[in-house]
Amino acid sequence: MTRHLALALGFCAALIVALTSTTQAMQVEKNIAYAEPAHERHVLDIYTPDDKPTKPLPVVLWVHGGGWQGGDKSDVGLKPQFFVERGYLFVSTNYRLYPHVEMGDIIRDVAKSLGWVHRNIGKHGGDPQRILVGGHSAGAQLAAIVCCDDRYLKAEGMPFTALKGCIPVDGDTYYLPGIIAVAELRNYMHGLPQPGKNGHRVKFGNDPEKHLDFSAVTHVAKGKHIPPFFIMHVSGHPDTTAQARRLAAALQSAEVYTVLYGGRETTHGKINNDIGKTDDPGTKGLVEFLDRVGK
Repeated sequence: MTRHLALALGFCAALIVALTSTTQAMQVEKNIAYAEPAHERHVLDIYTPDDKPTKPLPVVLWVHGGGWQGGDKSDVGLKPQFFVERGYLFVSTNYRLYPHVEMGDIIRDVAKSLGWVHRNIGKHGGDPQRILVGGHSAGAQLAAIVCCDDRYLKAEGMPFTALKGCIPVDGDTYYLPGIIAVAELRNYMHGLPQPGKNGHRVKFGNDPEKHLDFSAVTHVAKGKHIPPFFIMHVSGHPDTTAQARRLAAALQSAEVYTVLYGGRETTHGKINNDIGKTDDPGTKGLVEFLDRVGK
């Protein structure tokens, strides 16, 4: 009986090792500087498959959330494994944070990390002409703006034609005048104080022209090589739903292939953290999108 139990335990242990090795079949290079001189947050991580690819792989660059004031490139959940298993390289980037720098500097940091990837990812097995950009929350706004306003990537010498997809997840700032007006009217009608230094009006500069300029919707137009979009949002959240629909409508009017996915029975954090789960409806929709545009 003891011998049989030992054999069974040994088999289970071997199975666990095998499963672990399967789910960890990738390598990560951390804290690679993408700017010179580099700030401590001018760094990114690159996740690659264990086996050296025989041909250049498409690349996903991910931009973390955190209200433009916090967050870290390590907050990626299951995404590295999910994308690497589907034949991508996965890159997660940091950027400088508000209020230490202004919003324009934050956007330029993300563009700078993309420029670095475009110039250097070939050394890591990636294809510099097939890059997708994604992000959650604040990262969704940053991903969307660099994929719609081509000035930022032009400054880094990266053509829009290298972008093959954008995956913004539950952002509420694709059209800043809308979210600012809604938030302030809501507070006014309920007798609540207006948003202070952490409100969008202040973070993005208290200037209506800046609010328009930092809105991805403002820069959507035909003929710019804006990449296809897979826009994820929490369907029960009125602000992110309205913003997602506004961005999708602008893109579709410009004849940009766009998929709008509204997640049900989920939350702002969960819709992001569930990306990569086999039973997640949003992940299934993302797989279909990648099959169409990513390869």
